Amino acid sequence: MMTRERLKGAYSEGEALAIYQELKDTGNFVDFCETMMRDEDYQVARNALWGLTKASNSELMQLKPLQNSLIDLAMTTPNSSVRRLSLNIVERLKMEEGEVRTDFLDFCLEHMADVKEFPGIQSLCMKLAYRMCSFYPELMGELRRTVEAMEMDYYSPAVRSVRKRIINITQR
Repeated sequence: MMTRERLKGAYSEGEALAIYQELKDTGNFVDFCETMMRDEDYQVARNALWGLTKASNSELMQLKPLQNSLIDLAMTTPNSSVRRLSLNIVERLKMEEGEVRTDFLDFCLEHMADVKEFPGIQSLCMKLAYRMCSFYPELMGELRRTVEAMEMDYYSPAVRSVRKRIINITQR
């Protein structure tokens, strides 16, 4: 198991890939994530989650049992890096209709439109809100109206791009 001390440093992209490779070699994604994602040292949690984001989608599916824990982490952490990385993992996990959490949908709707939120978090929240609303046609109209009402002067190109895709998809 990768040590907490190793995860304390500031890591580069190459080091995040090395964390992933070590995890891949052990195949212990779930235990590692469960142990490290809530570490009281945000640098440890951040680096652990960053390494996990390098995994393939099929490898990440091992984390499906931790989906609600990752959602809870995203909604409660005061650390924006941990929030973004946990949302990134949740966004890559398959979500079924019966798994939609209204508290998480509300969180995503709030954070996607929050001009004070980081663009990466806004974009991920918008994608996740779309995915959750896609199960319920009555919510899709509400999402579309919310997305259309967003004043684009305040958002980054990445957020504008996700918004445009959602509007185009929901027009069909």
